[in-house]
Amino acid sequence: MFIKQLYTGCLSEAAYYIESNGQAAVIDPLRDIDVYLQLASERNAAIKYIFETHFHADFVSGHIDLAKATGAPIVYGPDTKANFPVQVAADNEEFKIGALTIKVLHTPGHTLESTCYLLKDENGKDYCVFTGDTLFVGDVGRPDLAQKAEQITTSDLAGMMYDSIHSKLFPLADDVIVYPAHGPGSSCGKNLGPNTHSTIGEEKQSNYAMKAATKLDFIQQVTDGIPPPPHYFPVNARINKEGYDALDEVLEKGLKAFSVVEFKNKMKQDGMILLDTRHATEFTRGFVPGSVFIGLEGRFAEWAGSLLSFETPMMLITEAGKEKESIIRLARVGFDKVVGYLEGGCEAWKAAGEPIDMIIDVEADELMMDIPHDENLVVVDVRKETEFTDGHLKNAVNIPLNEMTDVVNIANFEEKQNLYVHCAGGYRSVIASSLIKKQGLHNLRNVLGGWKKIIEQEKAEIVKEKKVLN
Repeated sequence: MFIKQLYTGCLSEAAYYIESNGQAAVIDPLRDIDVYLQLASERNAAIKYIFETHFHADFVSGHIDLAKATGAPIVYGPDTKANFPVQVAADNEEFKIGALTIKVLHTPGHTLESTCYLLKDENGKDYCVFTGDTLFVGDVGRPDLAQKAEQITTSDLAGMMYDSIHSKLFPLADDVIVYPAHGPGSSCGKNLGPNTHSTIGEEKQSNYAMKAATKLDFIQQVTDGIPPPPHYFPVNARINKEGYDALDEVLEKGLKAFSVVEFKNKMKQDGMILLDTRHATEFTRGFVPGSVFIGLEGRFAEWAGSLLSFETPMMLITEAGKEKESIIRLARVGFDKVVGYLEGGCEAWKAAGEPIDMIIDVEADELMMDIPHDENLVVVDVRKETEFTDGHLKNAVNIPLNEMTDVVNIANFEEKQNLYVHCAGGYRSVIASSLIKKQGLHNLRNVLGGWKKIIEQEKAEIVKEKKVLN
């Protein structure tokens, strides 16, 4: 028996490769499938099944491309309706992979088709369970994503999840390993724990949802305080259900190198997105005017999906050699309209004598020195509202980055104001600064190190009250 968790940190997503006696299965694959094909090839195994725990909302699955590449059927649980060929398994149906057995456990709640897969070892003993978005480490999946399409309430789904967990997962032995689809940082739950696997026994002891005294308590705890889902979740769920273009086709369209002249001409197209994926420190030192920064070093695909249009063509400015990676990571959340990239990157743009824009970086101590002497200074805190509430600078304005698709918020600033933008560590603030500049406000500074550095300053006046720009 061979099991490998393939974890993608920037999406907090876990796919799984299971193998026995030359036969393999993949659970919840990402859109870029080469890693699964390579692993099977290296181990002289054939992929027999592709199991999906549900229609994912936070990434585009690789199920269709992987099925085409291997001939393996795509298996979903009961109540699945898709626009492409799938094998809809029955509850408690079993599949053989070499000497191993995978048992289908239908666990509606996160979505109606949500299904867990229980793996039995060579001796028929329950070994581990792949729980998808039903059960996480320290949390459960959010029950608010399917009701619009299915005419069912969040509370209804939460009640289903309670029944699923208590009838299908709770009875499993304490030593059964829990392999979820997501880890810390995922928006698919409220507050996932720090680990990417656990056991049934550990979850019974520590998971707030599994310790709920009654079904009503469970529903209240699970539905209370769910943050709004990222904007791209409905888009990705639809793509996973309806199908998509092959990744090779997306790469073929996107990997077109444009000279500076060609790039300038393309820029004139209405709505063209210029996306710069370099490191934040490189971007602030100089970038093509009008570019939006989302660097590969952070939660790149998640922020792209939250802030950018899926219907608008896009061109890339990247670090040399990072063009393909940028396109693949965009495709993971459904971006298929990359039309090319700037050949030679920003250096070629500068070498051609084209104008560049910049963002002034300042240290936290400089911000502290400027606050008492500049009546037009406005601190713009782009952290989440919960982060802001826990502590912020006096008179700071909170505009969470995920709300910066609303240009009305940005337009409420005045030209005379000196904006000092910060987040927790310095990544989100550069994204925010690029969006503000794109709206035509240029009198801003990016605070290096963000809140982490600000709270180290002796002169920082920190308050707990919340002030949000209306």
